[in-house]
Amino acid sequence: MSKIIIDGYNLIGIYHKDLRKARENLIESLINYSKNKKHEITLVFDGYKHGPGKETCEIKGGIRIIYSGVNEKADDIIKRIIKNERASWIVISSDREIEKTAWREKCVPLESSIFFEILNGEKIFIERPKGLNLSKKEKAIIRTIEKLT
Repeated sequence: MSKIIIDGYNLIGIYHKDLRKARENLIESLINYSKNKKHEITLVFDGYKHGPGKETCEIKGGIRIIYSGVNEKADDIIKRIIKNERASWIVISSDREIEKTAWREKCVPLESSIFFEILNGEKIFIERPKGLNLSKKEKAIIRTIEKLT
């Protein structure tokens, strides 16, 4: 079982008409994914614009869902969690600062687009060039994708 933390709006992206519906669909997809794969998932959303003004946390279908509070973004919460909750997190985000923090904290970051494909059951093709040595980071990403699929 892996521990996964996800930048929710980064994974949803900008291609939707109804943010609430997109958020609900993502949560349902993650609940199903978690039940099938047995991963522990934390999903973080920016809640500071429309939320209650303070950080909130709820559990739904076994998924921990966190909404940021005033003057805090999902990025801040993700960085805080991977620094304070010592674990080998798989960090789902396309944000470069989160990626840097993840590597620094000995976690493996994975692009949102790759996880989106995994979540939707798409086959992930990992090209392993012959004759070239992969870096430690590249090897870690490949191992992570294999864990998640």
